[in-house]
Amino acid sequence: TPEEEMRMNTTEYSKEVLAELNRTLTNVSAEEGEKLAQLVLNAGKILVAGAGRSGFAVKAFAMRLMHMGFDAYVVNETVTPNIEPGDVLVVGSGSGETGSLVVMAQKAKKIGADLALVTIFPDSSIGKIADAVVRIPAPTPKVATDTGFKSIQPMGSLFEQSLLLFLDSVILRLMELQGNDSDTMFTRHANLE
Repeated sequence: TPEEEMRMNTTEYSKEVLAELNRTLTNVSAEEGEKLAQLVLNAGKILVAGAGRSGFAVKAFAMRLMHMGFDAYVVNETVTPNIEPGDVLVVGSGSGETGSLVVMAQKAKKIGADLALVTIFPDSSIGKIADAVVRIPAPTPKVATDTGFKSIQPMGSLFEQSLLLFLDSVILRLMELQGNDSDTMFTRHANLE
């Protein structure tokens, strides 16, 4: 039947997801990525924030920064210190309009910290006040804007995956800039597990 012919197996879905990620990530500006890497490199403390699945991606970024020896924290964790001038807040938000993140971003700027945003919409509320904005050109159902193609994935999955992989690419760039390697980083891996 035609319905059966249209069905894909998990391997075929994986191939399409990888193709979507390739199409999305190869269209991220290298200059925007470098600006984010330099903000992180020159920051006192790095605080990260995101909501939902984007929040998981920025938490993974903070973890790798910690492995590299950076002073990195996740906003709203009990051990996260205050943000100060010379620090940077890195926000992952597809829309750039999530209420709690907008308030955080405004407060960070008022205090004098730098602000970086990784988003689909650079002209968002957070994007307009950020010191560095990285645009990830992924489609989203949240805002009716044409990003050039449709994803087979639900909701914001393509952005969230792209956010994780892009931030891992920033880690690779920081490793290069610092002459850091995986063996050195592993010495900071959790050992009470």
